[in-house]
Amino acid sequence: MIAHTSIGGRRVRIELSNAFGSAPLVIGAAHIALRDTESAIIPASDRALLFAGHPTAWIPPGATEISDAVDMDVPAFSDLAVSIYIPDTAATDTMHAVGLHTTYVSKEGDATGASTMADATTTQSFYFLTNVDVAAPPSAAAIVTFGDSITDGAVSTPNTDHSWPSFLARRLAASGGANIAVLNQGISGNRLLRDGAGVNALARFDRDVLAQPGVKWLMILEGINDIGLSSASDPVTSDDLIAALKQLIERAHEHGMKVIGGTLTPYEGAAYYRESGEPIRMAVNQWIRSSGAFDAVVDFEAATRDPEHPKQFRPGFNNGDHLHPNDAGYQAMADTIDLSVFGLKPATTAAK
Repeated sequence: MIAHTSIGGRRVRIELSNAFGSAPLVIGAAHIALRDTESAIIPASDRALLFAGHPTAWIPPGATEISDAVDMDVPAFSDLAVSIYIPDTAATDTMHAVGLHTTYVSKEGDATGASTMADATTTQSFYFLTNVDVAAPPSAAAIVTFGDSITDGAVSTPNTDHSWPSFLARRLAASGGANIAVLNQGISGNRLLRDGAGVNALARFDRDVLAQPGVKWLMILEGINDIGLSSASDPVTSDDLIAALKQLIERAHEHGMKVIGGTLTPYEGAAYYRESGEPIRMAVNQWIRSSGAFDAVVDFEAATRDPEHPKQFRPGFNNGDHLHPNDAGYQAMADTIDLSVFGLKPATTAAK
């Protein structure tokens, strides 16, 4: 699995998860290395990982396992190849479907130490891997970007790191924020109030936000799927969504985080668009902008809407499904974020 870093460091560890498994997960071996091209690694960078001093791990259902840290020079914005060997059959219940990086799967036994996987099949999902951590200086901090497919980066160009959180990470580095990590906790299809693509945002908040190391800021962009998937038999109101957002804000504030709210982007023309959903989206956005509940607001809607048809994306930002921006739209979202929220002055031009 190819994990793209934001900040760098000289010691690294991984976290594996069996959060949704119904049986123990056995890890036979694990390695980490700098990726060269495709499945090939830079051999001199390869490190075998241990778990409490052992090369194997046994992870109970619902649990996570953090590896021992190893010395390794991890550059900022580098691609790491994380390889795990599963010796027994294991259900891939704990996975991230829209990884947008090519994952290489070999059926030839333990290939964790191999310099390349020539026989591999490929996918764009992550399995069991939830975190890659580097040892960072005391001045370092993290931003969690929490949301659905629009935060996940869905339909952006694979293997290019063109989600808005990735563009934000490069802007931060170009503006003096080289020690600010960006942790993308977007899940395509996720909702604030209902399970579906992953458990609902309220239920996953502790694991995906509060449990992350070094978090100082939380950015929330979620709710469009709740609106689009609302129905007469299972309705969602603007008050429902606002109440859920208030819960997330309060829980983050209890842990000393600053919370930044993102307005919901246009979606007219999307498969689940209904005119009855538009007043809900507008009411939620008005509350985000004017309530003062957030420590800061990013107006993603204003950055992406078509001035002539404000219920839709700008023509140059629409990938075709009318729900997700294209690469240029994702960059526009990142470029509209005021970096002074993170104590920085923006660079003259955004990093490309």
